[in-house]
Parts: sequence; C-alpha cells; structure tokens
Amino acid sequence: MARLSCVVCVCVMVACAGCKGGETHAVQTPAQPAVKTAPPTPLDVKKAELGGTTWDPQWDAVVEKAVPADMLSDQAARSVKMYCPRFAEETEVQKREFWAYIFQAIAAAEAGLNPTADVHHLQAPVNVVDPVTKRPARQEGLMQVKYEDAQRYGCDFDWEKDRTLPVKDPGRTILQPEKNLGCGVKIMENQIVTQGKPLVSRTSYWATLQPGTAGFRVFSKQMVNVPAACGLHVRRVTQRRTELASR
Repeated sequence: MARLSCVVCVCVMVACAGCKGGETHAVQTPAQPAVKTAPPTPLDVKKAELGGTTWDPQWDAVVEKAVPADMLSDQAARSVKMYCPRFAEETEVQKREFWAYIFQAIAAAEAGLNPTADVHHLQAPVNVVDPVTKRPARQEGLMQVKYEDAQRYGCDFDWEKDRTLPVKDPGRTILQPEKNLGCGVKIMENQIVTQGKPLVSRTSYWATLQPGTAGFRVFSKQMVNVPAACGLHVRRVTQRRTELASR
C-alpha cells in the first residue's frame, strides 16, 4: 500500500510539473502612444459654424499613433522649426499633437477636410496614368494621395477591391481616413527623414507645402492656431518687440 501511495504521489508530481510547463503566458502588446486632440484649424472652425464637413477628432488619434519615432527626432525638429520652434523641447505627446495639427492643415488645404474628395488634375506633370490602376491618376481623400503610392511608399490601398466601388464610396480603402492619413504619414516621413528636407519644400509631394503656390497660401492660413507648446506665437511676439525696439 505504501509503495502504491508513493507511485501515486510521483504521478501527481509529474502531472503538476507537466501542467506548469504547459502554462500559457499572455503576450504583451506594445503600448500605444498617448494622444491629445489638436486645436482646430480656421477652416475647421468655419465649417463647424456653417454646418459643413469638419475634422473628426478621432483622426488626430489616427495620425498620432501612426507617426514613427524618427518623426519625433532632432532632425524632425529642424524640419518643422518654422512652425514649431520648441519642437525639440516638447514631450512626445506634444510632438504627436503638433503632427496631428499639421495633417489637419494639409487636409484643409488639399481636400477641404472632405475624406471623399476626389480630383483629376489636367496640368502636367500630375496628369499621368497611374501604374496601378492603368487609368488617369486621381488624387483622393484627405491627403489627396494616389494608388501608385502603395508601391512607392507602402500605403495600404487595395485597388482590386476598390475598382468595383463608386469613385466616392467611403468604403474604398484609399478613402478610409485611417489608411489615407497613414499614407500621408509615410510620405511625410520620406520627405523629412529619408530625404532630409524641411516641412516646406519646393519639391514636397503636396503642392500645399510648396512655397509660391495657391495651395501653400491656403495652408499658411491654417497655421495660425498651432498647439501652444510650439511657442510659435511667443516667438512672433518677441520678434515684433525686437523690431519695435530697434526703430
């Protein structure tokens, strides 16, 4: 009986050891960055008053979560110094808030904040055939991007799925704000990190960021309400005081 009891004990111990070895551990997912709603652009305020299409605050979160670490770097700080002098001194949350505002301003100038905006430009060099659709290229959505950007920048668009849907169907992948804005972030990262160019550049993907264009003038008008942490207004006041003192 004693021997049988020992055998039973050993079996129980082995079984318990097997259970412990087979324990499953929860996989920890990377922490999502904290997000902060960016201030409204002048166009957003105006559209809210008139009952038009406005910027959805949830799109701030889309941008802020999509922004990669290298767009929070010192290199990025130099790129955006014109509109955010204190970028390098800001917290990560404040930096992401600034980028959310930038993309809202671009969307205001490019698409009037309309997520289903669709344009076919007739001017060269944008009047070309999109290599993905094999049709005349169209600029679409909040960021006015194209299907070929899926090849060039890794944007998450599915032409095979979208080709059967109406042009302005919000179900099309290229018009979905999360994918459209995500594409914009990839293009911006390419401009300021990969190519090392400033935010405002004559060779920017967006005409709204090219000095001297009509779009840039619209964009500039949107940049009067950047987040306070940027210190833009403080810098302007200081410059004005210096100018007055020198007279």
